[in-house]
This record gives sequence, C-alpha cells and structure tokens, in this order.
Amino acid sequence: MYLVNRHISRSLSSNSIMHPFMRSALFLLVAGLLLPAVASAQVGGSAVVFLKIEPDSRASGMGNAGVALADNASAIFWNPAGLAFQTGTEAAITHSTWLPEFKADLFYEYLIAKHHVPGWGTFGAHLTYLFLGQHEGRDAQNNPTGTFKSYDLATGLSYGVKVNERLGVGTSLRFIYSNLAPGQTVGAQETKAGVSTAFDIAALYRTRKFSMGETMKGEFSAGFNLANMGNKIQYSDNAQADPIPTNIRLGYAFKMEFDEFNSLTLVTDFNKDLIHYSDSSSAADPFYKAIFSSWQPIQVRTNALADGEAQYESLSVLSQMTIGTGFEYWYNNLFALRGGYFYENPNNGNRQYMTLGAGVRVNVIGIDFSYIYAEQNSPLANTMRFSMLVNFNK
Repeated sequence: MYLVNRHISRSLSSNSIMHPFMRSALFLLVAGLLLPAVASAQVGGSAVVFLKIEPDSRASGMGNAGVALADNASAIFWNPAGLAFQTGTEAAITHSTWLPEFKADLFYEYLIAKHHVPGWGTFGAHLTYLFLGQHEGRDAQNNPTGTFKSYDLATGLSYGVKVNERLGVGTSLRFIYSNLAPGQTVGAQETKAGVSTAFDIAALYRTRKFSMGETMKGEFSAGFNLANMGNKIQYSDNAQADPIPTNIRLGYAFKMEFDEFNSLTLVTDFNKDLIHYSDSSSAADPFYKAIFSSWQPIQVRTNALADGEAQYESLSVLSQMTIGTGFEYWYNNLFALRGGYFYENPNNGNRQYMTLGAGVRVNVIGIDFSYIYAEQNSPLANTMRFSMLVNFNK
C-alpha cells in the first residue's frame, strides 16, 4: 500500500495509533478510495485528496464536468474565472453521505457564497469539510489511549474579473487543515494535524450568442483551472512531507437554446494531476516544478508475477487524464434533467461510472440532486449529493 497516499501510511500504519481494524478501515477509505488511483498502479500519490471531490450536485450529475460552465457560485471550485461573468449575491450548500456502500458514517459538506461588487468584480468564499469518523487510539502495548476524530477542512476566498466582454480570469486562495490522527505516537514521532495553503489560477472564454436557425441560438465557452498549487503537507515533526493534489482541469461547454423554453448544454472536462516523483530520490517535486515535470509518461505496476517480480507498463500523458462528459436540459429555467459519464484509465484508478441528476428552481431557491450509478463493488456506487442554492436577487 506504500504507493497509495503515503501520508496516510506514515501517520496510521502502526499498532501504536488505533485498533487494527479501525486503522485498516481508515487507511483503506481515505487512501484507497478517495485518491483516484489503484494501489498497484500509481507511482506516487498526494495528501488531502478531499480537495478534488467534486462538490456540487449540478455538475456532478453531468459526469463531473463544469470548468467551462461555471455560471453560479460553484464556479469557486470548477473555475473561479466564471465569477467574472456573474452579478448579484448567491449562496449554496451541498451535503453527501460519503462512500455509502461502506456504512462508515462518513459525510461531506460544502458551503459557498459569492457577491458582485460593481466596478471591482465578483468575490466568493467557501468552506469544505470531510468527516472521516471517530477512532480509538492505542499505545505500543495496544492499550486504549482515548478516542479521536478524523477530518479534513479547507476554507478560502475567490475572485473573478473580466478582462474584456468575452474573457474572464480568476483566482482562489485556501487554507487547508487535515486532522487525521493528532497526538498519536508512531515510533519516536508524534503525529499532528497537517497544515498548508494553496491557490488557483483560472480563465474562461465565452462567445456571443450566435444564430443556429430561425429560433435556435448557440453559445460556446472554454475554460481551464490550475488548482491547488501550494506547499507540501506534514503529519509529524520529521522531514517527510507529501504534495497536495495540484491538478489542471480544462474543457468546453456548448449551449443550445431551441426556443424561449427549452435549452440543452453539452459539457466535457479533462483533468490531470500535476504530481511528479523523482526517480533518483523518490521525493515529490515542489508544485512549481511538478507543473512542468509531470507532463511525461510514467511507469505503472499492473500486476505481480508468480515469481514475485512486478510487471510494469508505460502510461501516456493522455492516459493519465480523467474525462467527464455530460448534458443538462432545462425547461423554462424551472426544471432540469442531467446525465453524464466519467472515465479513468484502468491502470490509473479505473473509476468508470454514469451520473444522473435533476434540479428545480422556484423563486429564490434552487434544489439539485445527483447520483452515481456504478458497479456494486465500486466504493462510489450509489453516492448521492444534495445541493440547495439561494439567489438573493430574485
């Protein structure tokens, strides 16, 4: 399990921390399931992978694609440059029981708000919280040392402004606090909560609406978000540290308005982790170097042979990307139906599932729902998200 999210193994892979069953459960849930990777495939992982969980139910219903849509407060996650095209004040909250197939009482919360300041641009704020359960600590003799709660938290600010009528740029700053197993002793080291900061750089381009017939109009947009650039995070006093999940998301959206009541939007996102481990030192490159060094094929272990030797394959840059694609149909801006598909290479995590979703807008309130349809052995199977949005300008 060394190759999956090494910060968990450093903090939790000793009997001195917690009961073996709970230790294994937390390790598997956080390291093996939240990180988009297979233990036998990845050459290196990252910490605080909760930063990559797609938060809002709307885009989650469209195959986890939204970098070029970004037309409400959830742009804070997908593409803060989308704030540049927004006015007014809006707030939203998302709740999800996480990994429901494991019945582990994990849950995810996401709270966001945005406000437009004329002449300045649009500002946003967010709070992300992932609860990872309560666990019993153990000392080196396997004696109880009390219970502790594990959770990840991030909070931050975002800003978007127009460069011109068609182009917007944006950024986000966030503070990260990862409280996995604080105050436990592993060997001679005492574990502690990990702390880091990160920032995003993003852009979004939208065309003018163009005619596609007598009543039909179209609009095309393209965007990217270079997210979670920041320092490595530590969980003990030693020099070991792990990178946070720097990644780039880019994609497009194409909206077709058939008439004043019916519209259909097609979206596609491509997402790649920008993490690179040096072959010589087995240490992760700092984010400002990994942004460039991670664009190369990597060797992944596909299986173990009978004689104990591992078999490796080369994974191209394209194969390291995930692809999310989907659609959204609106009737009279009151009711929406959504669907999509998410794909990840079998040698790089193998997450493959369909997404479904729906939404309603009544006065100032919007409600969205999404559902993941996957094989029953998938830890993400039957994951549901519920979001409520309040638009204070209606």
